[in-house]
This record gives sequence, structure tokens and C-alpha cells, in this order.
Amino acid sequence: MNARFTVVGLAITVVAISLVPVLYALEPASKADKVFVGKVSQGGMYEVEASQVAGQKAIAPDVKDIAVMEVHDHGLVNRKLKEIATEKGIPVSSALNATFQQRLEKLKSVSGPEFDAAYIADMEEIHDNDEKLFAKEAMEGSDEFKTFAHQTDLVVKRHIGALHGLDAREQ
Repeated sequence: MNARFTVVGLAITVVAISLVPVLYALEPASKADKVFVGKVSQGGMYEVEASQVAGQKAIAPDVKDIAVMEVHDHGLVNRKLKEIATEKGIPVSSALNATFQQRLEKLKSVSGPEFDAAYIADMEEIHDNDEKLFAKEAMEGSDEFKTFAHQTDLVVKRHIGALHGLDAREQ
């Protein structure tokens, strides 16, 4: 009888230990984390969609190269953000909000060198805004979001450098 209780006790202990990561993931997200996810998920989706358009409409090879980089990098970032948000119970929209949809439609309405200039200006603006959001979350977010934000901030800074480098070549 004692052996049976020991086996049952051991089984309960193993199950309890295995649930620790699950319970940790279920720790509620902070309000700041939710705001962060809402903002950067929309921005990230927009960057991918706008860059897919740029891949088709851009004239300058450098602009097309930036578009390819944006689609690749932000596609990865978006998937990681969604994974963390899902673990924390934060919903992530799969569609652009009205503001970003309107911004995308405006971008789609131009062509030629005007498109290239509008796309690069748009990417510079959104990356400057994103960089501030990622830097703040890297300092103030919950652990999973801090790590994610720090890593992504490095990607965003690299993109800013590429965008500003493109500007310098055009002058």
C-alpha cells in the first residue's frame, strides 16, 4: 500500500512540474504588453503588405532589395510576436485596421519613381515609430516581450540604417 502511494505521489509531482511552464505562459499579460502587441502587430503586417507591393511596383533595384528584406524579416517577427501573444492570451488581428488599410491603398495608388519615394518615406516613418516602441518594451515589458522586443529592436535599427543609407545614395 505504501509503494502505491509513493508511485501516485511521484506521478503527481511529475505532472505538477511539467505544468510549471504552462502555468508561467498563462501568467496574464500586462496592459502595456497588450498595447504593444496591438501597435506592433499592425505595423508589422503593414510593413509586409506594403513591401510585397513594393516588390512588384518599385523601380529602383535598391528599393526592391529593401522590400525583399522587409517581407522576410517582418514575416519572421510577426510570426514570433503572434506566438508569444497567443501564449499570453493576447488576440492578434489577422487583418489590417482601417488606418493601415488606408495607408496601403494610398501607397498602391502611386507608381514609378513617385512610388519608390513614397514607399521609402513610409518605411522610414514606421521604422522610426517602431524603434521607439520596441526600445520601450525591451525596458518595461514582461520577460517574454522584453526579450522579443530587444531582439526585434536590433532588426528595426538595421532596417533604419539600410533606409537611411538608401537616402544618402540618392543625394
